[in-house]
Amino acid sequence: MYICFEIHDQVINNYLKKMKKLTQAEEEVMQILWDLEQGFVKDVIERMTDPKPPYNTVSTVIRVLEKKDFISHRQYGNTYEYFPLVSREDYAKVHFNGFLADYFNNSFPKMAAFFARENNLSMRELEEIMRLTEEELKKSNIKNHE
Repeated sequence: MYICFEIHDQVINNYLKKMKKLTQAEEEVMQILWDLEQGFVKDVIERMTDPKPPYNTVSTVIRVLEKKDFISHRQYGNTYEYFPLVSREDYAKVHFNGFLADYFNNSFPKMAAFFARENNLSMRELEEIMRLTEEELKKSNIKNHE
């Protein structure tokens, strides 16, 4: 059973490593689909800010996302309902790690110090970051020992 999980994790990790950065338009559509969990082109357009792009533009972006294996669809006659194949968390993880490597030499402390300085964080906010980080590490340790 563990071998099955390990193989699954390897397949997922290989897929994530090959994941490309989305364009701004693609990312906007993905953010909406992640929020909706599934939706038609008209649902995506309704969630976009004004001025809303034309239907054909959004439809084209959705087809590109489908070719990139970020989304898939269910067909109902001539209508397609789209849903994400890549989770928001997985996308963020891959691209955040790239950001960390490209801009902070893979140093989380350097990145945290940069954001603390640039956003003028208070001691209370820094303590809250530490508390949340400790909670996440505890959760991660529990998952790894199960």
